[in-house]
Amino acid sequence: MSRILKTLTLFIAASALVLLAAACATEPAAEPDMAEKEEMAAPTVKIGVLLPFSGPLSEFGAAFQKAADLAGEHLAAAGYPVEIVYGDTETNPTAAVEAARKLVDVDQVHAVIGAAASSSSLAVAESVTIPKGVPQISYASTSPLLTILPADEGQDFLFRTVPSDALQGVVLAGVAVEQGYKNVAILYVNNPYGQGLKDNFQAAFEAAGGTVSAAVPHDEVEATTYVAELRRAIEGEPEVLLALSYAGHATIYLREAIENDFITKFLFVDGTKSQAIIEAVGAANLEGMLGTAPGSAETPSLALFTADYQAKYGELPPLPFMTNVYDSIVIAALAALAAEVSGAEVTPAAVRDMLRTVSNPDGDTAAAGAAGVKAAVEALRAGGSINYEGAAGAHDFDANGDVTTPIEVWKYAGGTIETVRTEEVTIE
Repeated sequence: MSRILKTLTLFIAASALVLLAAACATEPAAEPDMAEKEEMAAPTVKIGVLLPFSGPLSEFGAAFQKAADLAGEHLAAAGYPVEIVYGDTETNPTAAVEAARKLVDVDQVHAVIGAAASSSSLAVAESVTIPKGVPQISYASTSPLLTILPADEGQDFLFRTVPSDALQGVVLAGVAVEQGYKNVAILYVNNPYGQGLKDNFQAAFEAAGGTVSAAVPHDEVEATTYVAELRRAIEGEPEVLLALSYAGHATIYLREAIENDFITKFLFVDGTKSQAIIEAVGAANLEGMLGTAPGSAETPSLALFTADYQAKYGELPPLPFMTNVYDSIVIAALAALAAEVSGAEVTPAAVRDMLRTVSNPDGDTAAAGAAGVKAAVEALRAGGSINYEGAAGAHDFDANGDVTTPIEVWKYAGGTIETVRTEEVTIE
């Protein structure tokens, strides 16, 4: 319209009005300028993400953020941008609760993704997300307590994209038996994660004829030395020590175990699948030693995620839960879009109600990666039904918000971490 007005000169007012009216009737609406387009594309959905930027799991925080940022970029490119707001749990339940309160009360997020440590996730669920009615999806909390949390009974706000340690414990026991170990000592972090995995491993290992000669707890807060705990662990002359802790703890006590010649054979878990451990202990001292962790099946969806990650950041680090972080954010966003398409107001409760809908096995399969997320967004907007099978695998949430995904058997080899195999496990 402004271009027409600039060309209309030396006309009387009446003539100008006539011409303006004609122009308005025949000219198509002007394209929105860049600022208007950006305003139109501004995200209306907020997703809070709790990451361990500090504390015993701090090695994972920055890596997890890259996976989260990638999910945000893929959603924006698909035409459904969301705002991601981060909080630091400090690998501490009290700090995690405070970070979650800010996300929910101040930032007013529609969903909370996290935390990493089971103790933090449980504290956040009991104190913040369940009372406030905000769905929470943990990408790394494997404690069996999440399945039976009393506070979530009849509420259905607590979910996770990783399997319970009831599964990992069985596979880990199988690895110990496979290696010929008959006497195992456990040094474990004394929190829901450590206790749960210790109990499930011990039950499965003893059922297979093995002996757990010692199970020694240590505090979740990092200590400067673990010599006293190590002395207790080796009293029963175990063949191997199961390092069931976080990397921040294990870098200290593994080095002490080797330097003091207490024990030099180890088994590992997801919390001790760590490049920092290699750097602290030395690759030669870990060569060929095995561990387990929640894993991802070799699927086209994983390949798409991996290719996109490598294109942006370089090599995908061999850390656990990278795919789970990504999937958790994508699922929450797709649930919000499904609520919007249904005509419902997009509230936290509405997002919760759609989490199973977008991972419905009866829907059309949607994959991870930029192309997969775009296809999922387009399918939902077209009124379709989708089954998001992500980089970590299928996320068919059961009545408790749990999923069943593969368990990886991995090893330290050549100064890095390699996958040996993945195992599908179910518990009746």
